[in-house]
Amino acid sequence: MTIRSRGVQSVEIAGRILEALMRAGRAAMLRDLAAGAAITPAQAHAYLVSLRKLGLVEQDGASGRYRLGPFALRLGLARLRGLDPLRMAAETIGQLSDQLDLMVAITVWGDHGPTVVQVHEAATQVHANVRAGTLFALTGTATGWVFAAFAAPALVEDMIAAELANPAHSQRVASGMRLEDVRRMVARVRELGYATTAGAPVPGVSAISAPVFDHGGQIQLAVTAMGPSGLVDLGPESPQIAALRAYTGALSGQLGGDGAPFSSPHALATAPCPALSPCDALR
Repeated sequence: MTIRSRGVQSVEIAGRILEALMRAGRAAMLRDLAAGAAITPAQAHAYLVSLRKLGLVEQDGASGRYRLGPFALRLGLARLRGLDPLRMAAETIGQLSDQLDLMVAITVWGDHGPTVVQVHEAATQVHANVRAGTLFALTGTATGWVFAAFAAPALVEDMIAAELANPAHSQRVASGMRLEDVRRMVARVRELGYATTAGAPVPGVSAISAPVFDHGGQIQLAVTAMGPSGLVDLGPESPQIAALRAYTGALSGQLGGDGAPFSSPHALATAPCPALSPCDALR
């Protein structure tokens, strides 16, 4: 957000120093902070003295390097406690829907799996019965693949096994898939950071879905854009995919996440089924 009103320059410079410390990710030297804030080392030292007095910065006695202080931590925690990711998404998906000219749905993990909590219709109608309360299968839907890839394995493994074992019950979206296919898809979604489907499970309707993460790297919700297949660009250079990922990345950033913890391990992508589990029937 750009604020055009005139502010206090010294506060803004202090903010640049704090941002340089945050970006460093570890204790930093004076000269590096000065360079990051685009000021001289002498100026940076004076600001750091004040920031230390406030507890926003602390200095290591042995190395002389600076790091964020305890008051900075308390400020961050206070912000996180006041955030509601669902409300934040609900207030802005209308803008995203208008930008993409696609239906956009917000989905969270519910008692029975991925559950739609809000839908914003686009001018172009989608012939798909998606509304608040709709449940998505984990295998075969873009939203489901996002949760399969990024939710805790304990939440998703049994449901995936059940869908593979009884595809008719899951509206045949998993028909013909094997556990190895699921693992490959999960690994691919984690690599890309989003999932897509083309003409399935609803013929003629395609979808793009991306996750929103919190400060701990946990998925909070998925945002899914869908529309007639002819209007949804699923190519690698798709501006619609780029816009959706920018949106979910921005939401993740507001929650303290980086929007892309795609390298962390996931049981379905890397490990065999546990013994005596529902997966045994799939071997």
